[in-house]
Amino acid sequence: MASRKTRKIAVANEKGGVGKTATIVNLGAALALKGNKVLIVDMDPQFNATQGVGISLDDISLSVYDLIQGSSDIDPTDVVLHTRWEGLDLLPSVPDLAGSEVELVGAAGRENRLREGLDGLDGHYDYILLDTPPSLSLLTVNVFAYANEVLVPCQTHPYAFGALNELFDTIGAIRRGINTDLETTGVVATFYDRRTRVSSHTLERLKSDERYGPLLFDTVIRSNTTVAESAYAGKPVVFYRSSSFGARDYIQLAEELAG
Repeated sequence: MASRKTRKIAVANEKGGVGKTATIVNLGAALALKGNKVLIVDMDPQFNATQGVGISLDDISLSVYDLIQGSSDIDPTDVVLHTRWEGLDLLPSVPDLAGSEVELVGAAGRENRLREGLDGLDGHYDYILLDTPPSLSLLTVNVFAYANEVLVPCQTHPYAFGALNELFDTIGAIRRGINTDLETTGVVATFYDRRTRVSSHTLERLKSDERYGPLLFDTVIRSNTTVAESAYAGKPVVFYRSSSFGARDYIQLAEELAG
């Protein structure tokens, strides 16, 4: 069990609405579908990734909030919930997680609480995918301190493109000051609609940019209403409707990420 080499990947963007949580849920499901053992860690107090794999607040007794409070008597495996799909597990979030920002602000080693809470999970999974809040916060810093890779979803819209510089500067600062192992795995274009000039133009800017172009995945996540429908149903799109564009795009992204 402990012989697996775990890739710990933060999915992050400081701008909301770029498809971050959809990427977490559907990429995780696509990786599990290919036979990998995957853990989704929901570090967003809005708990959308938790709901996205069909887990409700009534199903949760312990959450990631309990782990980052620094209670040494909680084993992270006791917090893990198994989803309905083989190989796909979840460390759930709850709204109380929002309060941890204030509760930890004066705590020693506050940026490493997640790393300490998840101690022992390395080697149990092929992939640990970590969702982050849509802003730079102490929760985001905790995720970056624990992860060794960052995957950046970028909506094919000028505002999302313009926000990338700030995120990349943040990742650089974390690498220099907290986690020297943190690397940017890549940028994935999301909500792409080739029928619109804005979407096509933004994708071309991503491809030609000196900073982002070399990191851009070949896979492009197209706008697809089935992805939103699957989120509402609490079922990843690869299981909700495997023939949809959304399912095919995330399966292709999983293949590209796995190399």
